[in-house]
Amino acid sequence: MEAVHRRLSLTEFLIFVKVENKSIMVAETKRWLFTVDAYHRMAETGILSENDRVELIKGELINMSPIGVRHAACVNKLTYLLGQFIGQKAIISVQNPIRLNRYSEPEPDIMLLRPRSDFYANAHPTANDVLLLIEVSETTLTYDRTTKLPLYAQADIPEVWIVNLAENQLEVYQTPTEATYQHRRFLSLTETVSIAQLSIPELAVRDIIP
Repeated sequence: MEAVHRRLSLTEFLIFVKVENKSIMVAETKRWLFTVDAYHRMAETGILSENDRVELIKGELINMSPIGVRHAACVNKLTYLLGQFIGQKAIISVQNPIRLNRYSEPEPDIMLLRPRSDFYANAHPTANDVLLLIEVSETTLTYDRTTKLPLYAQADIPEVWIVNLAENQLEVYQTPTEATYQHRRFLSLTETVSIAQLSIPELAVRDIIP
C-alpha cells in the first residue's frame, strides 16, 4: 500500500481527548501514540471517516497516497491470478486491515487468510490468520522494506511479497525471526514463484507485474 507519514494535528488530538472524557494538557510537540482500540473509537466518533485513507503503524496515523493506475492494475492481476488457483484453500482479502499488535493495524494490498466460515465478520484478522501478505510498491519501497516488513516479521507472518514495480521484480521474504526474514529472494520477470503455505501451481512473475 502506498503511504506517506501523517501525524494528527493538535486540534484533532484534543478532539479525541475530549471524546475520551480525559483531562490532559499537552504541548504541540508532544508525540502521542494511538492504540488500535483508540484508532477504532476515532472512527466510531467521527474523527476519522471512511474517506480518510489512513492506517495505524507503530501508534501513528499514516496517510496513504492515492493509488496509481499501475499499482491498481497489479492488485487486480494478483487478485485474478490467485483466485484461479486458491478456491476454498484461503480467503483473498484486498486492501483490508490486519491487527498486528496493540499499536499497528496496516492495510496491505492483498492477504491470503485461513478459511473461516464467518469470513472474519466478527473481528479483523491477526497475524496467525495470514498465509501470505503482499504489498505492491511503486514509490514507497524503502518504507515498505524498513518499516512495514520488520513489523510483519515481528508478528511472525510466514511469507511476505513486495511487488517492486520500480524495478520490475518480485521480492519474496520467508522464515520470520524477530524483526527480519531469514530468507529472501529477488525474482525477475523470467522467473516463477510458489506460495510456501499452499499447494498451488507456480505463478509467473511476468503475469503479476503489469
